[in-house]
Amino acid sequence: MALTVLCVSFLVFLLLGVPVAFSIALSCIATYWTEGFPLELAFQNMISGMNVFSFLAIPFFIFSGELMLHGGIADKIVTFARNLIGHRRGGLGMANVVACTLFGGVSGSPVADVSAMGGVMIPMMKKEGYSADYAVNVTTHAALCGALMPTSHNLIIYAFAASSTSGLLAGKDVMIKGVSIGDMMFAGLLPVLVLMACMLFAAYWVAKKEGYPIRPDGSSKLDKFAGWNAVLVSGVAALPGMFVVAIILGCIVMGITTATEAAGIAVVYSLFLTFVGYRTMTWNKLMKAGAKAAKTTGVVLLLIGVSTMFQYIMAILEIPDKTAELLLGATTDPIIMFFLINLILFLLGTFMDMASTILICTPLFLPLAIHMGMGPVQFGIVMLLNCALGLNTPPVGTTQFVGCAIGEVSVEQVMKSILPFYGALFAVMAVVTYVPAFSTWIPSLLKGIAVY
Repeated sequence: MALTVLCVSFLVFLLLGVPVAFSIALSCIATYWTEGFPLELAFQNMISGMNVFSFLAIPFFIFSGELMLHGGIADKIVTFARNLIGHRRGGLGMANVVACTLFGGVSGSPVADVSAMGGVMIPMMKKEGYSADYAVNVTTHAALCGALMPTSHNLIIYAFAASSTSGLLAGKDVMIKGVSIGDMMFAGLLPVLVLMACMLFAAYWVAKKEGYPIRPDGSSKLDKFAGWNAVLVSGVAALPGMFVVAIILGCIVMGITTATEAAGIAVVYSLFLTFVGYRTMTWNKLMKAGAKAAKTTGVVLLLIGVSTMFQYIMAILEIPDKTAELLLGATTDPIIMFFLINLILFLLGTFMDMASTILICTPLFLPLAIHMGMGPVQFGIVMLLNCALGLNTPPVGTTQFVGCAIGEVSVEQVMKSILPFYGALFAVMAVVTYVPAFSTWIPSLLKGIAVY
């Protein structure tokens, strides 16, 4: 009865258009009431879920990204990327891929990446003869790299969800130790580089197939190479903004700070850089960055709190065990099982945001993934890739809607030319899923020297 109440009420609230966080909270409260639990217990679970020291890294990372977004680093990265590869076939599209990847490392947010880079690159590409759907697809797919970068707060959310999952497995043959935030930060580096390479290939292949670049005057003449001196100058100008990633990883590897403290240092560095270094930050921009960071942090922490209520009910009702039994009844082949998990995560990610999907699905599928031979760090990267892909897929598709709004093109038109970019993402997804070393090699390599 309780499981029926939980599932049905959650779906009803979603269909009514209630935000995901409130849908989870209301369905949990209904289930608590049905089971006769005191409602005070629900709110105690919610507060305890949010009251975790390591979560201080979330507002710091978000605020640091907003400072960089409003501080003019996007323009400098775009200039560097265009000088580097803008002279090649489809060069502006390829420069867009590089710029989005680099800014993703700074902001840690695919949506912020699309907003910043899309606002600059999409109109520029349209002006120089690229189709609107190509410009939007390049931007929105390359921006997904931000979900795997060290500044991504979703890495922290997954580390929390994976660590708290151990409480659901008492007495089982699957044991989950705490997942290090540092491990997750380093695990995403190699997949991001390969994802960028695949996106560069997709951007080049489509540009070559369509005959880009085509200028407004009808000419297909390529841009001239700006010269290595221009590359060097623009690279030096953009380097301080991108250095925030090196600061975070360096502090963690050398044991100088925890991930939370490194996030605080990133905020101080971002303030100094935008106010003193670039001198592009104003008090008005600072207030906007602070307000947006506060709003995003509030949404994320609310999701974490209500997901703690949800996880408590899942433990009582043994939902992870029942999910595992259901899937194991379908197949015991790890290859097929991982495919099914990927498929489910992708479908859920199409109508739920990243934080919600991570918090709800990690307790459900992580024990099963470990049982089938996939480590928690590898599963985390698989989870983040699926959630990121969902950001670019209707009906929710936040990054896609932002990109389409900037490009003034319909979602339907963009979906017609999306397959090459989907292919690049699915290729990386397959490698991450079936080759463990792809995401675990760098963390294991650094274990000997890292203190985190």
